[in-house]
Amino acid sequence: MTQSHPTSGAEPDPACPVSLDLLGAVYRAEPEDLPEILAEIPPITRAKLAVYLYGKSHMHQLGLSVARACERDDLVRVAGEIGSVVHGQAQMKSARPAAPIRRRPAAPQDQPRRRFGPEEDQPRRIVGEGALLRLIFAIDRPRPSTRSRDREAAAAFRPRSPLP
Repeated sequence: MTQSHPTSGAEPDPACPVSLDLLGAVYRAEPEDLPEILAEIPPITRAKLAVYLYGKSHMHQLGLSVARACERDDLVRVAGEIGSVVHGQAQMKSARPAAPIRRRPAAPQDQPRRRFGPEEDQPRRIVGEGALLRLIFAIDRPRPSTRSRDREAAAAFRPRSPLP
């Protein structure tokens, strides 16, 4: 069986408002270099790019960064009410890009082993001792059979005889 592999590279998304090269430059740009790249993009195209990136889950924060370089009117013209929402989120302080993801090395033996201090040698307490003991006793306690539980329930609802 013969497998075919694409040799032409990545295919551009028809919904993307910029070329694949420009998209790659925006994606790879350092935060301090991004405003220079975005300044070269026309305002309406920049707004379209912001909304496009915002709609991609893995590029959501980058979309907000691009939206910070856009005017609210441009975002509304391009995406309507969604453009207004994107602009509002981009202006919020919490919309700042998250810290870069730290990737672990491929081989764990390359890392130095973690040394534990004296307080970390002790096991952590998840529950208090009293709660733990109640849990243990509840598990160890024999459970009444179904018949005895039914008899107890029936006795609780039996009408009592009138007092003499």
